[in-house]
Amino acid sequence: MDRFLVRALTAAIGLWVADALIDGISFDSTAWLLGAAVVLGLINAFVRPLAVILTLPITLITLGLFLLVLNAGMLALAGWMLPGFHIAGFWPAFLGAIVVSLVSSVGSWFFGPRRSVGRGEFR
Repeated sequence: MDRFLVRALTAAIGLWVADALIDGISFDSTAWLLGAAVVLGLINAFVRPLAVILTLPITLITLGLFLLVLNAGMLALAGWMLPGFHIAGFWPAFLGAIVVSLVSSVGSWFFGPRRSVGRGEFR
């Protein structure tokens, strides 16, 4: 549960940066921003794996670049589900997905799995 909260907060920071940098992404309030981060985390946990499997042939043909489109679709789905989270179209969703992915990657670098001393396992 702690990892989910850390990832949700990292996604919230990424969404906040995307809101600041990209015209076409906006939130009605901070509560909607946090809600969007949680919903995006749930979508990425449950919907995205199925979408990745279903789009595997096109992902292989495009050498993985289609995953950027898939990430934009997941962000757009979160915007569609939440009335206080607004995405103006494909390109804001695409650029927003890139920003959120970059911020989440940096967050994972800082808060990623740490090796437990003496146990030989990841936490």
